[in-house]
Amino acid sequence: MNTELALENERLEIKLLLQAIFLKYGFDFRDYTSTHIKRRLDNRLGLSDLANFGQMQHRLIHDEAFFNELLLDLSINVTEMFRDPWFYNKIRNEVIPHLQTYPFIKVWHAGCSAGQEVYSMCIVLEEEGMKSRTQIYATDFNELILEKARAGIYPIEVIRDYTANYQQAGGKRSFSDYYSAQYEHVIINQELKEKVLFSSHNLVTDGVFGEMNIIFCRNVLIYFNKDLQNKVLKLFYDTLCPGGFLCLGSKESLKFTDLTDDFEVVAEREKIYRKKRRT
Repeated sequence: MNTELALENERLEIKLLLQAIFLKYGFDFRDYTSTHIKRRLDNRLGLSDLANFGQMQHRLIHDEAFFNELLLDLSINVTEMFRDPWFYNKIRNEVIPHLQTYPFIKVWHAGCSAGQEVYSMCIVLEEEGMKSRTQIYATDFNELILEKARAGIYPIEVIRDYTANYQQAGGKRSFSDYYSAQYEHVIINQELKEKVLFSSHNLVTDGVFGEMNIIFCRNVLIYFNKDLQNKVLKLFYDTLCPGGFLCLGSKESLKFTDLTDDFEVVAEREKIYRKKRRT
């Protein structure tokens, strides 16, 4: 078989595999970027005893445990506490003063992964005197990841990096105030979790998630194709209250999307935008 035909067959196998996932389990990866999907599927193929994606499709249809492994592969779980400290500095200095004018605010962490960025924002709100009048919603489509986020347990070896990030992000206390160490792990303090509601939500298939004052969805859109990016950004627009803030990842932007004129740029480098108030 020539190379071109082999690649065409492989693309078809992947397309059918993603269709099978959607029809069998309801998770829709069909509009994720092909490079991300191919990389993650190749990784699982290399770890399995399967010869090709056609065999993988058959396996995931008949073996839910295998599908759950694959679901973790396809999930986007690369993050850390106070990731990009300069971003959190901007949140403290330019966004928080606006949010402080409200009697009560709602925060949505969409695609919250294992919770590190959720707890980072909890710390900022605590230190800025806002935690008691805030409700935080943290969502992801993967229940196994949500369980990790709820637990707030992280390997002790990451704490040095998390602490450095916190300090660079303008932290006002000792970072150790927010966790307890137990053997090889640290556990986020229960008080920090009081205002967080973790729940399942799929950005691809689910609808508007309440009315929010600020939405964090950092480094998720880069895995979506242009049509899906526009669909999810429209969801965020409809979910934000007038004057609400949208925070994207460092490699993401509203440029070249359908909603460029619906947001004003608050901080270009930090990718913080604000929904325009209609007059």
